[in-house]
Amino acid sequence: MATVQMAGNLTAHDRRILMKVNAGASSLSFLGSSFIVACYVLFKDLRKFSFKLVFYLALSDMLCSFFSIIGDPSKGFFCYAQGYSTHFFCVASFLWTTTIAFTLHRTVVKHKTDVEDLEAIFHLYVWGTSLVMTVIRSIGNEHGHLSAYCWAQTGRTRKAVHFITFYAPLWGAILYNGFTYFQVIRMLNNATRMAVGMSDRAYQVDARPDMKALNRWGYYPLILIGSWTFGTINRIHDFIEPGHKIFWLSVLDVGTAALMGLFNSIAYGLNSSVRRAICERLDMFWPERFRRWFPNSLRYRGQMQESELVSLKIQDQH
Repeated sequence: MATVQMAGNLTAHDRRILMKVNAGASSLSFLGSSFIVACYVLFKDLRKFSFKLVFYLALSDMLCSFFSIIGDPSKGFFCYAQGYSTHFFCVASFLWTTTIAFTLHRTVVKHKTDVEDLEAIFHLYVWGTSLVMTVIRSIGNEHGHLSAYCWAQTGRTRKAVHFITFYAPLWGAILYNGFTYFQVIRMLNNATRMAVGMSDRAYQVDARPDMKALNRWGYYPLILIGSWTFGTINRIHDFIEPGHKIFWLSVLDVGTAALMGLFNSIAYGLNSSVRRAICERLDMFWPERFRRWFPNSLRYRGQMQESELVSLKIQDQH
């Protein structure tokens, strides 16, 4: 999924390893994001606006992983397909995370209920920005096939354009998500303390699942950080010392970036509502003699919890 420029002192064996790492990690991301897409399509209960944003995120990850897997740097057409498509859908992926953060902030902090009316704006913002960044990136760019990726560039100007059109908006999204989730978590923590202070012990027990959801939100910005820190360091190093490639850094760059779709599918998609929908569907078809093997506490572990995103009471207006 990353757009790596490898040549220099990397051997053909090193490049083959990078291609295998990319293919393996991208395959895991493809499977994870495809699972979330399938859940959205199959389970009608999940088709609320909040999870619809997760669906668009998973769809972007799925397509980004798909084009990264099929892209063959040895063939011109597939090289272009991999280069443009992975860049477009990868930018779209981290932009969709900002719409999720925006939705949480607008609902929880600003107490607005009009987020569904903004869906068209979200699409224009995500797909439009991704297209503009990809077009700017492609101007004057000559694709090469020196590694597992096709965005091979040799000039400092082209590398700077790459950084501006990908890593600059990426870290902008990371900063925005971090600041937004900090405000959401702080406000809900304060509200929970006030409610607990004015209520009985029974409410304190009921509040525990909500606190778990708050803690989980705090990890969302770390997904992009973990996925792209090594890639950012690798880009900066390649800009400063273009003739000296660090193989282990390149492996970490390719591997962590390609796993972003898997991380997103687990953190954003595999929530209590999805698990409950799966358990209910399995319970319909699972043979009766096997049901005793799975206690109710395990099968319906999240029965009393709402989704970390759906719990914000974002209801369909139609």
